[in-house]
Amino acid sequence: MRHQHRYSFLALVFFLISGVLASPVRTGNIGDFKLENGSTINNCQFGYISFGKMNREKSNVIIFPSWFGGTSSGTANLVGGPDKLIDSTKYHVVCLDALGDGISSSPSNSPTQSGENFPRFTIRDMVNSQYILLTKHLGLKHIYAVIGGSMGGMQAFEWMVSYPTFMDKVIPYVGSTRLTSNDLLFIEAELSAIRNGKACGMPEAQIRETVARIQSMVVQTPSYRVRQTPREGFPSYLEGVDAGFAKFYRTDDWESQLFAMQSHDISKSFGGDMKKAAAAVRAKVLIIVSRQDHIVNPQPATTFAGLTGAETLILDNDCGHLAPGCEMEEFVKTVHLFLDSTPEKK
Repeated sequence: MRHQHRYSFLALVFFLISGVLASPVRTGNIGDFKLENGSTINNCQFGYISFGKMNREKSNVIIFPSWFGGTSSGTANLVGGPDKLIDSTKYHVVCLDALGDGISSSPSNSPTQSGENFPRFTIRDMVNSQYILLTKHLGLKHIYAVIGGSMGGMQAFEWMVSYPTFMDKVIPYVGSTRLTSNDLLFIEAELSAIRNGKACGMPEAQIRETVARIQSMVVQTPSYRVRQTPREGFPSYLEGVDAGFAKFYRTDDWESQLFAMQSHDISKSFGGDMKKAAAAVRAKVLIIVSRQDHIVNPQPATTFAGLTGAETLILDNDCGHLAPGCEMEEFVKTVHLFLDSTPEKK
């Protein structure tokens, strides 16, 4: 675990379990994209990385949307041979950059809507835009599976109700169907730090520092931090937290994805009725949660598993939100068994 503190959030563990050299990031453009709130992202573009060979029937495609603050290069670290989370010798894997991640259209890279001029988007907007990319830019009419962690897991949940027949299988891990009050408290804490920092004229670096410390305080459990970081090692740990966040994330992009998660609720299109949302699911589903997750409470996901009859894996370790990375053998084994089994549509 040496130097683990250099990375923020999910990159913390997931970058450590890499070993695959990421392919070059490709770019796709879907033109002007209208959002749920009526606003438009001008000249909406996407980053994505592809692995493995697509079969003749195009029936082995798996998409992997990025997690909160992450990019396709991060998810690409989980793709490769049989020892990786997704085996690209069997499947054609497309790692997608979500809106607001600094690669796809984001406040930090938009030539016409930069910074606070970038319109707010939702998790559903992420999924709707990805659907356009896959169908119109990549020419796909159906895919085999969707897998995603954290905010990627939220996207996976949205995929299964927004486009229920587009895929055979869905694997959300440490994600949620809608956020609990405790999840919202965490998001509001970071949003407040950003808003108040801007209002007070704080430099970007100082705002990032505050947000990084909030993030690091809840991404794992207190017992994990005490076990991993001795008191005398705290100064160097904190230095690594600050440096890692500054290296990977821009505040405006981070804020845009916080807003997206804050409004996330897959039952919105069903009058707020989660049972109706569950009834719309047609794919076979595997839901993976962390019992001690302090960022994304596992209860909404496990409740939805009960409503859909989904397979479940409940990880119980003190790594908190990063629990899958601390039980990689079990995580990989469970995902492989699920992906390799014969699809059974409802």
